[in-house]
Amino acid sequence: MNKALSPSLYYTLIVSLGGFIFGFDASVISGAIGFIDAEFSLSDWQQGFVVSSPTLGALIAMFFAGAISDAIGRRKALIIVAFLYMLSAACSALAPNFELLVLARFIGGIAFCSLIIAPLYISEISAPENRGKMVSVNQLNIVVGLALSYFTNYYLLQLSASDAAWVAQLGLDSHTWRYMLGLELLPAIAWFGLLFTVPRSPRWLMLKGHRQEAQAVIEQLFNESQAQQLVKEITTSLSEKSWPLKERLGFLTAKAMRFPLVIGVIIAIAQQVTGINVIFFYAPTIFEQSGVGTNAAFMQAVLIGIVNVVFTIVAMFTIDKWGRKPLLVVGLVGVIISMSICAYGFKQATYQLPSSAIAKINQQNPLVATQLSAFENKVFTSDVSFKRALQNALEDDQYDTYQPLLLSSSISMNAPLVLFGIIAFVASFAVSLGPVMWAMLAEIFPNQTRALAISLVGVINSLTSFLVQFVFPWELANFGAALTFAIYGGFAIVSLILVAKFFPETKGRTLEQITEGFERFATK
Repeated sequence: MNKALSPSLYYTLIVSLGGFIFGFDASVISGAIGFIDAEFSLSDWQQGFVVSSPTLGALIAMFFAGAISDAIGRRKALIIVAFLYMLSAACSALAPNFELLVLARFIGGIAFCSLIIAPLYISEISAPENRGKMVSVNQLNIVVGLALSYFTNYYLLQLSASDAAWVAQLGLDSHTWRYMLGLELLPAIAWFGLLFTVPRSPRWLMLKGHRQEAQAVIEQLFNESQAQQLVKEITTSLSEKSWPLKERLGFLTAKAMRFPLVIGVIIAIAQQVTGINVIFFYAPTIFEQSGVGTNAAFMQAVLIGIVNVVFTIVAMFTIDKWGRKPLLVVGLVGVIISMSICAYGFKQATYQLPSSAIAKINQQNPLVATQLSAFENKVFTSDVSFKRALQNALEDDQYDTYQPLLLSSSISMNAPLVLFGIIAFVASFAVSLGPVMWAMLAEIFPNQTRALAISLVGVINSLTSFLVQFVFPWELANFGAALTFAIYGGFAIVSLILVAKFFPETKGRTLEQITEGFERFATK
């Protein structure tokens, strides 16, 4: 162990490397999918399946992650997860066809259950006054992994265009996407090895009757007075009610579980239904809607990643000082304001196709230019009506080819205002819903059912994320950008009301004290 760090922080840094790998894995495909499409000649639905197959694996894994971590322990479950990341990265890089690539990425999606196991472990080795910050380290690693994947993709792309002999010898020029996906293998191997150096969770050890080992771990993690008090509280909580497996599987009907489950489900849905993954996964598309052009849209998307990292760090240093509930309230107010700004910006937009755009298209395809001539002096006040008119005038392939140019040249709006709104939204999310959800989920459930409860809530969170991402293109095409952002703002208002009315504050309390508070509430 590194003596310069506290034991809890040292082990937290190791365990949270899984968050970094998840973030990298989730976003690296954005740079690779174009190369994969060209090599395997994918259809549209095949491209979508390559990108989304990890989500399917994650949904399935979330059902069983809690029960497995209860049965074999948090550390052993994380070691298996690290192995799955290694296997997925290697097989993805070497996949000879579409089917095996999807299978490899599906396996990586199973490893996404580290999102619930890692915070679970970290919460069980952290002191109450630092627990929120410790759990937030995992969230910080996620956003760092997301940001780094964009930079590695860009760097590999530049290398692939190099004339250096070693680039051709390694196949970087012809198999760029394989290196993009295979790069994940390096941190996965490092994480797999480091996990063998962390101790087993003391609360899990006490739950399984390994009292001596649990006490030794607690004494390693905390000072003498903290260790004695913690052993006493864990022993008391387990002796009061030691739930057998059958009852733990049926914990949904337990009266003491109803309120913490309601809290968990609310925050799990709120984190995704306000649109965060739409911003992350569709950022270039959204920015193109504002007329800035493809290159500028990509650069603005990179800016979003940087803002996400910065404000996640802010959350880490405030979550144990300000508390969980104040951060959620401040963040949701920020989401409401920022989504209102975006909705207003797009609502004020007008669309008029200039003659210069038609002339430019005429040099490439006179037939398309002729079809567009009817739009030259016509003004549209809605992005939906403008795009539908273009779709009716053009063939599908023509519309797909020229849509970015037509949109960027025709739109008249306050693009910097929309950029500010989206940056404010990401900052508001990163300082609240992003890290606070995982911190609270790791705190609000009893020792006996914590892993199972987080699994259930994790499934709901993943399913909500999938549905929001899946529906977004349809919303954009049928509702328009202004109404779509207004809907996210509306969900944020509902979430704010629920948080203000129902959410307790868990700052500075032990896990056992939090459980006692919920039990007292249930008996009222």
